[in-house]
Amino acid sequence: MRAWFRAHPQPSPADLVDAGFVVPHWPRPYGLDAEPELQLIIEDEMKRAGASKPVNPIGIGHCGPILVALASDEQKARYLGPMLRGEELWCQLFSEPDAGSDLANLATRAERDGDIYRVNGQKIWTSLAAHAKFGILIARTRGDVSKHRGISYFIIPMDLPGIEVRPIREMTGEALFNEVFFTDVRVPAENLIGEEHLGWGMAKTTLANERVSLSTGGGLQWGYGPSARDLVQLMRDRGGQPDPLLRQRVVEAFIEGEILRYHRMRMISAAVNKRPGPDASLRKALADPHGKKVFTLGRDLMGAQGMLAGTDVDADWQPWMRGFLFSPALTTVGGGTSEVLHNIIAERLLGLPHDHDVEQGLTWEESRHAQK
Repeated sequence: MRAWFRAHPQPSPADLVDAGFVVPHWPRPYGLDAEPELQLIIEDEMKRAGASKPVNPIGIGHCGPILVALASDEQKARYLGPMLRGEELWCQLFSEPDAGSDLANLATRAERDGDIYRVNGQKIWTSLAAHAKFGILIARTRGDVSKHRGISYFIIPMDLPGIEVRPIREMTGEALFNEVFFTDVRVPAENLIGEEHLGWGMAKTTLANERVSLSTGGGLQWGYGPSARDLVQLMRDRGGQPDPLLRQRVVEAFIEGEILRYHRMRMISAAVNKRPGPDASLRKALADPHGKKVFTLGRDLMGAQGMLAGTDVDADWQPWMRGFLFSPALTTVGGGTSEVLHNIIAERLLGLPHDHDVEQGLTWEESRHAQK
């Protein structure tokens, strides 16, 4: 493998895709059917060579595994190559204003009309929607069955007539999240993934993939950005920290980061190449508060500069100030609310009883009427 990187000192995204290094755990021809040990070796060799994977986090991390497992051959041939090369960004059209924590209660409708589906509704908190070429959409195709049935899973070209994307401006000044409105959007029937009305199982797998994706990287911002190790190095580069209390907080953050790093390796070795499960929820529930804590510590270490933002902050500190402003998203709505994660951990890992379902036995339409 090291010989491959010597032969490709500056590998292109296409080179990495062809070698199977972008998603080594995927089956061939997209990956290498790699066992956990080989995946970690590939990751280390890429770091050593200074090679980076194409950036398409939602496409590769969330949507791609569903397409590999359930898409038609034509769909795989059309979408997976550009997705893995980072040529076509993807977004995930799941959450709705009235169906956030209870996603299965979604109300966006997709009604079959000949060789198209006519889609109407609204999605929210859709990351990258303003830049994505395609999105994965879950929409209701039947209302006379329980809310977990009658949901279908679609590929949506984001430039279809009737789609409106409204960015949601954040404290960072960026607009990572978006609202998306669908008004009589005509989606080709060939864009359906799997069987009609049976999309909820795929949606749950996508969410599990999302939690794996958001919890396994080395950075504090869902796998990206700096880490507690980087904060320690920054302190060393700037001559150390004279305040013993701040030094102690840096040490504690480093120790916690190392524990999570080893937990990540344990999770990969135990769960990779299998259907993602509740362990990813546990890691995310641990990693996100850690990220918020370390970014807050970074802000405190900045001293008076911690009252500034943007380019007014020294270049070394700019990623930390941006992270501090973004960090509330880590522990609130991003990638699943902390309350949802805690429920998953309680029920599926600790075996605690499930909340009483007052809608049990009702169709989705009956449950909607009961709420009014």
